[in-house]
Amino acid sequence: MGEITKQNKKWEQEEISSEMNNSELAQEESVDWRGKPSNPNKHGGMRAALFVLGLQAFEIMGIAAVGNNLITYVINEMHFPLSKAANIVTNFVGTIFIFALLGGYISDAFLGSFWTIIIFGFVELSGFILLSVQAHLPQLKPPKCNPLIDQSSCEEAKGFKAMIFFMALYLVALGSGCVKPNMIAHGADQFSQSHPKQSKRLSSYFNAAYFAFSMGELIALTLLVWVQTHSGMDIGFGVSAAAMTMGLISLVSGTMYFRNKRPRRSIFTPIAQVLVAALLKRKLVSPSDPKMLNGDNHISNDVVPSSTLPHTPHLRFLDKACIKIQDPNMKESPWRLCTVTQVEQVKTLISLVPIFASTIVFNTILAQLQTFSVQQGSSMNTRLSNSFHIPPASLQAIPYIMLIFLVPLYDSFFVPFARKLTGHNSGIPPLTRIGIGLFLSIFSMVSAALLEKKRRDSSVLDGRILSIFWITPQFLIFGVSEMFTAVGLIEFFYKQSAKGMESFLMALTYCSYSFGFYLSSVLVSVVNKITSTLVDSKGWLGENDLNKDRLDLFYWLLAVLSLLNFLSYLFWSHWNIKSSRSNITNVVGDDENI
Repeated sequence: MGEITKQNKKWEQEEISSEMNNSELAQEESVDWRGKPSNPNKHGGMRAALFVLGLQAFEIMGIAAVGNNLITYVINEMHFPLSKAANIVTNFVGTIFIFALLGGYISDAFLGSFWTIIIFGFVELSGFILLSVQAHLPQLKPPKCNPLIDQSSCEEAKGFKAMIFFMALYLVALGSGCVKPNMIAHGADQFSQSHPKQSKRLSSYFNAAYFAFSMGELIALTLLVWVQTHSGMDIGFGVSAAAMTMGLISLVSGTMYFRNKRPRRSIFTPIAQVLVAALLKRKLVSPSDPKMLNGDNHISNDVVPSSTLPHTPHLRFLDKACIKIQDPNMKESPWRLCTVTQVEQVKTLISLVPIFASTIVFNTILAQLQTFSVQQGSSMNTRLSNSFHIPPASLQAIPYIMLIFLVPLYDSFFVPFARKLTGHNSGIPPLTRIGIGLFLSIFSMVSAALLEKKRRDSSVLDGRILSIFWITPQFLIFGVSEMFTAVGLIEFFYKQSAKGMESFLMALTYCSYSFGFYLSSVLVSVVNKITSTLVDSKGWLGENDLNKDRLDLFYWLLAVLSLLNFLSYLFWSHWNIKSSRSNITNVVGDDENI
């Protein structure tokens, strides 16, 4: 990790002079709510970002209260078996983050982040309301039964009942997916990266966004889950709808203070132009001198960058898109001749792919904490006193209780100290921060495997039921891990050079969650199929009873996958630093700290 940090600083130092020359060009175009040029004295800054942070806290409050206790509702009231219920939850969460790509594209190309949030915020709200209605009306649910006593007597939700349930669920998924990347991007848009002080505050904003996320999660996993457990899921879903309403009110209240970026044309056109031009000129030889490539005097129908980007030597096959053909009879079109800046944008996006892929296994672990770990808690002693029991879904509040204290301390004390050592606005460069989080996630699964073995042996061999507090370490470790990985990934992606794609790049970070949750579903199915052929059983996770299943072995498998994933990340992060411009920070904003 130390080597990554040193190389980050080295690359930044080498590029200050070229980036400083473009600082005036790097001023980002922004408008107020009426479409007029924004006034830096009235619009943007932390004041405007606070209204977005309010939306972030309320939105995550509503969606977390649904997602984190959804498996209990699906099993107890919709009567789906455990493995199918786990897949319903992971597929739901995964779909949310797939829709994030749609939201990012619509925002950058057509509507802008503000109006995208407004429109799809109401879609999400309608989903919460329909879920509440479905949970309240008996005719929209299968007959009540006790699946713990006799699973065969429980009628699984089918037909019209299942259709209403999944319609409501995926309205929430569509709305939340399109809102999420735009919340982060819209809040970050309130800070100009070309201004040194605002660039520094941008890093603080990302930490504040995670604090708002933690507060929303904490309230959802304690108060709202308690309401769901004691007052019914219909009331709980209704509270989620109320929280989303408050979030939209918070956003609208800040309308006059926002600086809004204009949507641009299709964000995929310039990418396609580079790929097509490089393919058409694949047989040409790239010149040894990059000055012979087509510069930036002419920029075609492009996601126009705030400044020109210098040529980099990696992925040189794309440079062929910039080769000028010396033929006066042939007129070059944007699909045959691109600029260096266009090509560098595509190189940047390609370099993000392995970093993005390295976080998929990390989010597969998150899926376990929202499904199987909740079921672990359900089979443990949840009694805190004679009259109070801890809802198993509230276990996920454990890391957030710690993080609401840890995140402000991190930003207020650790970051200023780390800045003096690294010369980086964020204290720890984003790539290093991601690596620390991925490394810690390994120990979350090790802890989960050891606990599950102890819980199972105590229940089966000794007839003892362990206290639910034994499950605390795996949640605590992962909470700290997520603070490093999630914030590092968002900051790293947002600060890339492909201007006009901020919301879409934020969507890619959420897409990692999607692939992680989908991978979880695939792993559960594959592990069950393989292990059922090894022994005369239904597999490690197929018995629908944790005392018969081997969840501990499944957790060990995830720990091994996490270790291999971390080693892969070390390679790709090193490659990303050495082969590109660094792409970790906006250097103009870092010059005063180096």
